[in-house]
Amino acid sequence: MNNLSVIVGNSSVQLGTKFAKKCKANLVKSEVRVFPDGESKITLKGKISSKKTIVIQSVYPPVDTNLIQALSLVSKAKEFSKEVILVIPYMGYARQDREFLPGEIITMKVLAQMTKGVGASKIIVVDIHSKLGLKHFKTKTQNISAIPELVKYLKKLRLKDPLIISPDQGGKERAKLFAKEFGSEFLALEKKRDRKTGKVKIISKEVDVKNKDLILVDDMISTGGSIIHAAEFLKKQKARQIFVACTHGLLLNDAEKKIKSSGVKQIISTNSIPGKTSKVDISNIILEAITDA
Repeated sequence: MNNLSVIVGNSSVQLGTKFAKKCKANLVKSEVRVFPDGESKITLKGKISSKKTIVIQSVYPPVDTNLIQALSLVSKAKEFSKEVILVIPYMGYARQDREFLPGEIITMKVLAQMTKGVGASKIIVVDIHSKLGLKHFKTKTQNISAIPELVKYLKKLRLKDPLIISPDQGGKERAKLFAKEFGSEFLALEKKRDRKTGKVKIISKEVDVKNKDLILVDDMISTGGSIIHAAEFLKKQKARQIFVACTHGLLLNDAEKKIKSSGVKQIISTNSIPGKTSKVDISNIILEAITDA
């Protein structure tokens, strides 16, 4: 499509390239040079459409660097294109959507102002941590779900008596949707997190998971604390095998190793964040969202 170009950011090269190929758009690559002081200089290679441009850039660590690059790409695209859609597969700062403690800055509000300022016509995110964060945006936004794609992958594993589990009550609705798509039952554990120390504790009593294959589902896994506590608890309840499925596998500070040590057989995430566990491609759901727009 000569009237459509896709600018692929440095953090989403594999996903963006797949997406551009599927929609037969002009692929515009980003060449990034990082100076000794940490500043990034971006040079775009390719033809930018005068009609519509899609910028794809995930905002995972280094979060601030990837965010500034995303904003810069949109700003440059706006010089050429009438419409610029910013796709942020993993939206950093999504957990900072409200003031939890007095004096805290709602960074999502700041991010909303910046994306509007650089000229984004629309923002598309995938399984954002909290939809409340999108309410801060004056620009049109859309949150799409990777659950159907994750379910397709997990169904191939042919699990025994599968049960979908959320590690906490906050993810209950996600587990319910996952279970409906999968065609199984679900349950949500109860946990308690200390807001100051961040420590997590499972406070659920016994659950009936004996000899069942379990799928622990979450939107994102950062250090894996909640998943580890849940897996250890479920192993004590005589679960057969435990799999973990999430959209965004940040997996910081040896999280993958720690999660597997807690009794998890396999971690499955999407390519919203590239890595060893990102086995599920989300380029199709992004394409559907763009096509339907």
